[in-house]
Amino acid sequence: MGDQTEELLREIAAKHGLAVSRDDPILVLQTINSRLLQDGAKAQQAQLDRFKEEMEALSQRWSMDARGKAERILDAALAAARETMDGAMQEGGAQAARAARREIDGALQQLAASVRAAHAVALLNIAAGCLAILAAAVALWTVLR
Repeated sequence: MGDQTEELLREIAAKHGLAVSRDDPILVLQTINSRLLQDGAKAQQAQLDRFKEEMEALSQRWSMDARGKAERILDAALAAARETMDGAMQEGGAQAARAARREIDGALQQLAASVRAAHAVALLNIAAGCLAILAAAVALWTVLR
């Protein structure tokens, strides 16, 4: 503080050509102004610190809000994707079942055609067997007669 006073006294003497003593009201006023500036700077720093804390708290709250919203969006997207996959799997399963049904129906039709042909052959064999028995009976009847 003494250096500032000495410097002020030299500056007043250099600029204005006046010699000011240490108990001069101008120095008292300068001291008061200096003190007011220091107090104001401290008050501003305190306000800046509070503002910084408030901004940090606000930033943290916004970050948490954003994280919460992002989680809700991701959950909704996952649910939608899950529903889409379930629908696709059900549709794929239904298509596979239809394709299997067509294959089985085609195989059953071929099998039914084979069974019908075997049935016709069996009927012809029965008819041929009946004719053979009839022929044997006629031959036996002619021999015995």
